[in-house]
Amino acid sequence: MKKTNNVTLADAAYFAGLFDGEGSVYFKRMNQIKHKRPGKPVHKVWIVRMEIAMTDRDTIKWCHDTFNCGHWGERKVKPGYKRQWRWRVAHRDALYVCKLIWPYSQVKLHKIEQIIDHYEPRAQELGDNVVDLESERESRKFNWNLHGS
Repeated sequence: MKKTNNVTLADAAYFAGLFDGEGSVYFKRMNQIKHKRPGKPVHKVWIVRMEIAMTDRDTIKWCHDTFNCGHWGERKVKPGYKRQWRWRVAHRDALYVCKLIWPYSQVKLHKIEQIIDHYEPRAQELGDNVVDLESERESRKFNWNLHGS
């Protein structure tokens, strides 16, 4: 599927809130063993993944249809539990989603920034970011200090 940038600001803000409450971010560097290669070499790889899971199938499908990337389907659950659905994006698709929801995220902001900084470490120098990360961080600190507890 080809991604398009037709995500409205309202959709991005809604998803950011939904993701802050129900989503998870997995951003970790791990050792991966290549079992099929002679000597079984170990490579350092980055695992970059975002996912959201819930019992409402229509909401999960909406996530997939809105961002037009990732995979969605039924999630395995223990017997006796309600059926769950999951939408998952990884690597560059996760970057795409992070850049869209970054201005509206609160709880998962640090992990979202880690993904953006991982893929675009020089984004501020190049001036090609939609939002200036440094000035937005300062603004959030100021607003938090002014209105926070």
